Amino acid sequence: YVVSHHFVLILFLYEYLVCFLLYSDNINRKAFKESVKPGWHYFGRKMDVADFEWMMWFSTFRNHILFALTGHVIFAKIFTLLAPKHRSLIFGVYGGLAVLVTMGWTFMALVLSHCIILYSVALVKSKWMSFAAGLATLASIKLEPYNSWQESLVTGSFDLQDILFYGGCGFSIMRCMSFALENCEKKDGNYTFCDLLRYNFYLPFFFFGPIMTFDRYYANNTQLTRKEREMWNITTKALLHLGVILVVDMFFHYLYILTIPSDMKLVTKLSDWCLAGLAYSNLVYDWVKAAVMFGVINTVATLDHLDPPQPPKCITMLYVFAETHFDRGINDWLCKYVYDYIGGDHDKIFKELLATFCTFAITTLWLGPCELVYIWSFFNCFGLNFELWVAKFFSLPPFSTIEGAMGEAMSRRIRGVFNAANFWTIVLYNVLSLNSLEFAKLVGRRLISKGFPLSTLSVLLVTYCGVQLVKERERQQALLEDPEPVKPVDGGKEKAE
Repeated sequence: YVVSHHFVLILFLYEYLVCFLLYSDNINRKAFKESVKPGWHYFGRKMDVADFEWMMWFSTFRNHILFALTGHVIFAKIFTLLAPKHRSLIFGVYGGLAVLVTMGWTFMALVLSHCIILYSVALVKSKWMSFAAGLATLASIKLEPYNSWQESLVTGSFDLQDILFYGGCGFSIMRCMSFALENCEKKDGNYTFCDLLRYNFYLPFFFFGPIMTFDRYYANNTQLTRKEREMWNITTKALLHLGVILVVDMFFHYLYILTIPSDMKLVTKLSDWCLAGLAYSNLVYDWVKAAVMFGVINTVATLDHLDPPQPPKCITMLYVFAETHFDRGINDWLCKYVYDYIGGDHDKIFKELLATFCTFAITTLWLGPCELVYIWSFFNCFGLNFELWVAKFFSLPPFSTIEGAMGEAMSRRIRGVFNAANFWTIVLYNVLSLNSLEFAKLVGRRLISKGFPLSTLSVLLVTYCGVQLVKERERQQALLEDPEPVKPVDGGKEKAE
């Protein structure tokens, strides 16, 4: 293994780039008019604006975010030096004022009502009541007619207010649920309502996340010392995020990764390899977007001496459903309070089925119930359970006996074949939520039926090589952390770090 695992990424992106250059004369197609707008005027390049979330962050709402976060950093630094014991209170006051100025008093009153309701339930110290109250409150902003009624009370002042409404309310409710559940675990007394407000109105996390569970946030507020070279690492990450933002901006002006799949007449003309590269590129882009957006927020949080959730694992290194998440904050929340709580060690088939069903039921409510979310949740839930079923099946004789007789290297090769197929299952199951069901079905037909055997086997072969590189890298890291011999990790139940 002398090449990097990024070989696979480069290969698929190269195939997609070839496909784009072949069809670059179609940039003025009628289907592109809504999602391709003027961009770099001095180069005469049009820009892909299909991703509203990215455009909101780095174009429409950029100056507001920079102003608010800069103010937060300045105030945080001043009051950390002047009154370190009260800095979390200052964070909450500044965040509350920023939310009030941005969204108005009706939105603030709505968020406070959610906080009061869930804090009152938390005092009962009943986990099921806290969960039921939290899910009912979350449903009130996700299901009709309750969400329209609440939205009509607080939105309308500016174009992005409805987006900030759902983001602010959704993350606020999840944080309040975390507070309530952690209060149930507290043996002596209760956390105060002021603790909840300070936690909830921490501005960098308020509108866009990630979610940091209350126990981690509360513990981090007592730590004010820096690790060795921590400021250097923070500066390096900040510059890296700036560089990646510029790279993504170039992608938007030259590759049109999100716009091309919307034109089904165009994508049906692509070769199997180009179509696979396009599907893979969409997931790579979504990973980069999540890594940058949460990375920027995490940089600010790290400056505040917090230990925020890490960015998602690179899509190139994913080959199990257990690590397939683009928002590690939500993933940590769900694992702590639902998935691990119900599933235990994730070794029992029925408990795993119940744990995954409950996890994706809450995820469906969080994303907003609709047909596409139902399909995405079903297939990802099935993927998690199918991994366990396969692992259980092959752990039985004679398969376990045969694997025990062969060497570790051969065992990893055989598992790599299944992991390669699993990788493309992950791609297909998640690309439908990024683009459309029609595009996902087209990619599936090309790679499974119409492209068989040449395209199917060649794509799987390249993916297999990439998976083996990733597994070898993980094996070497495991040996560095634990010099004792390690058994091959089963592909179905590896946990995200």
